[in-house]
Amino acid sequence: MIYIALFFLLIGIELIYFKIADKYNIIDKPNSRSSHTSITLRGGGIIFPIAILIAFFLGDISWELTLAVVLVGLVSFIDDIKPLSQLPRFASHVIAVGLVFYNLNLYSEALWLLPIVFVLLIGWVNAFNFMDGINGITVLYALTAIITFAYLPLNEASLPVLITMALSCVVFGLFNVRKKAKTFAGDVGSISMALFLGYFMIKSIIDSGQLGYILFFSVYGIDAIITIINRLLKKENIFQPHRSHLYQYLANEMGYSHVAVSISYAILQLGINIIIIYVDTKGSLSLYFAGGFLVLMTLVYLAVRVFIVRQLSLKESRA
Repeated sequence: MIYIALFFLLIGIELIYFKIADKYNIIDKPNSRSSHTSITLRGGGIIFPIAILIAFFLGDISWELTLAVVLVGLVSFIDDIKPLSQLPRFASHVIAVGLVFYNLNLYSEALWLLPIVFVLLIGWVNAFNFMDGINGITVLYALTAIITFAYLPLNEASLPVLITMALSCVVFGLFNVRKKAKTFAGDVGSISMALFLGYFMIKSIIDSGQLGYILFFSVYGIDAIITIINRLLKKENIFQPHRSHLYQYLANEMGYSHVAVSISYAILQLGINIIIIYVDTKGSLSLYFAGGFLVLMTLVYLAVRVFIVRQLSLKESRA
């Protein structure tokens, strides 16, 4: 019953936010690089850090993770309303990562490991933020990751907060996973969710000793990294908005439904996660398997991307 009540509470909070966003003109206006064509309320992802706060007051989550997620969420929300310089945004990320490290007792690990995990976590947070762009992509992918973490026996003690965050995803999805979205997550949603997911990725790897779990983020990861490399080769500013992710090509240039593309990404990642968990239960999830699987996925991704780009080139030449 408590989760049913929580679900309706989150819906109420989201609707109240919509009133505030509408009153104070917190909106996304489409431009030439946008994947949407109409004015949409921004920052609906504020429901994610709010859900974390609720979980904290219910006693389901540590103060370190709560503070970390709320901190990056707050700074990102301010940035959504009035763009900030790079310094306060990066500073909030560094402090948040420091809190995550403290919670996971990483400061007791080898010193050489800390900068590696730091770079990977910061990279993941920013990659997840950059991957937002079409209706449903962020929330469905996040929900897939949360369901996966909740399934792992080692996260049994964290089920209450995982369920709470899953409910926040469902609530946000009601207004975002549509042909015409009512709201977008904004940086407040994508960055706070990315940090939350990154925390559980590190926690799951530490508790299990299974580095192969990093494949739970492989679909987003491969698309983000290949796109960044491609943009660098073109000498583009990778920090500027763009429409060159594979999912953006599919949704914008190829004309496939935004929601259909988002669901496809989520289903593909869920299928991969099921394979990884199954292989792990059989005791075969070695670094060799994980590495080989990652290489295979990358090759498949590149083949699909090259095919789509060629189709678009043919389409443009006929126009």
